[in-house]
Amino acid sequence: MKFIVSSSELQKHISNVSSVSPSKSVLPIVQGQILFEVIDGRLQLSSTDLSMSMQTSLPVEVEETGEFNFALPYKNIFDTLKLLPEQPVIFETVESSNSVKMITDNGEFVNTGLNGSDFPKIKLDATANSISLSIESLISAIEKTIFAASTEEMKQALNGVYFNFQNEHTTFVATDAHRLVRYRRNDVTSVEPHTFIVPVKALKVVLNACSNINEPFINLEFNERQAIFYLGDTMLSCRLVDGRYPDYESVIPASSPNRVIINKKELLASMKRLDNYSSKATHLGRFQFKGNLLTIFSEDVEMANHGKEVLTCLYDGEEIEIGFNINLMLDVINSVTTDEVVLELGAATRAAVVLPSEHEPNENNLMLLMPVIIGGGY
Repeated sequence: MKFIVSSSELQKHISNVSSVSPSKSVLPIVQGQILFEVIDGRLQLSSTDLSMSMQTSLPVEVEETGEFNFALPYKNIFDTLKLLPEQPVIFETVESSNSVKMITDNGEFVNTGLNGSDFPKIKLDATANSISLSIESLISAIEKTIFAASTEEMKQALNGVYFNFQNEHTTFVATDAHRLVRYRRNDVTSVEPHTFIVPVKALKVVLNACSNINEPFINLEFNERQAIFYLGDTMLSCRLVDGRYPDYESVIPASSPNRVIINKKELLASMKRLDNYSSKATHLGRFQFKGNLLTIFSEDVEMANHGKEVLTCLYDGEEIEIGFNINLMLDVINSVTTDEVVLELGAATRAAVVLPSEHEPNENNLMLLMPVIIGGGY
C-alpha cells in the first residue's frame, strides 16, 4: 500500500486525535498509539483511552492499493511533520512487517507499529437523541463552565459539566461545591427535555477540536451512557458521568440586599498582588465593603506577611466584611467577559452571586462563590 498526503493537513489531524491517546494504559496497543487506516481514499486516524474515543479522516492520493491498517506511535511522525515545510509526504508499507515508511522531499523515516486489527473497535452505541448547536454556543458553554468543575475523584457526579436541554433554553452547570456556574443559552433548545453529565476531559478535547472547524454547527448525539460530538470531519465519543447531579438551583440566593459594581481588570490585578501575601494553605482574603470603597486584606501568619489595597466601586448596601478564597475568586472573576463585574452579597455566611454587567445576546451567566468563614474554615 502506498499513498500521498499533505504534511500540514496530516499534522493538524494527528494533533487533534492524539489528545485522546493515553500516555499510560493497561492495553499497550492504545498507549501513545494512533490507528492509521486507509478506507475508500481517505486516511482515517483513531485513538482511544477506553472511556473516550476520537476519530478523524482526511483525503489521500492512493498510488498502490492494498491494506494499510497499523497502530503507530504518533509522536515520531508528528514531530517530524512539525519540522517540515508544507509538502506531499509518501507513506508505504514495509513488506512482511508492521513497519511504515514515510518519505519526504529530503529523506525517509521508518516507524514500526502494531497490527491494527488488534486495536480496540470504537463502539458507538445506538443513539436515540440528536441535537444541533452552533460552534459559538458550544465553545462559550464549555469555556464558561469547566473551570468550576470538581477534580476530586470522590465527587464523581461533579467531575463534569451538567447539560440540561429544555424546550425554552439549555443550561450548562459546573460546581466543585465551593463555586458554581450556571450558564444558560436561549438559542439552544430541545423539544424533549434531556439531562446528562459530560466529563471535563472530553470537553477540553472538544474545545480544542472546535478551533479547527470551519462549519457553523455541530451535531451532538447521546443516550443514557454515551455522548458523541460530530465536529466537522472529526468524531469524539465519550462515556457520560454516572451519577445524579445535585439540586444546584436550591443554593442560588433568590435575592441579596447588597450590590457591588467594580472594574474587572482592577479587581483582578489587586487580588493577584494580595494573593502573594495570603496564607498558602487557605488563600484567604477579607473583603470589606463600605461606602463606595472595597478594602481587601490578606495575611500569611506563618511568614508574618500581610497586604492591603483599597479600590473604588459602586456599592449599594450596608457595611459588610466577607472572606473569600482569592484563588477561587480569581477564576470566577476572570471568566466574566464584561469590563465591569457585579457582585450580589448577603450575610458573611451566604454565597456571593457574581454576574457580568450585561449579558451577551441569547445567554445568561450566573456564578456563585461560597465564602470562607473568617477565623475558621469553609
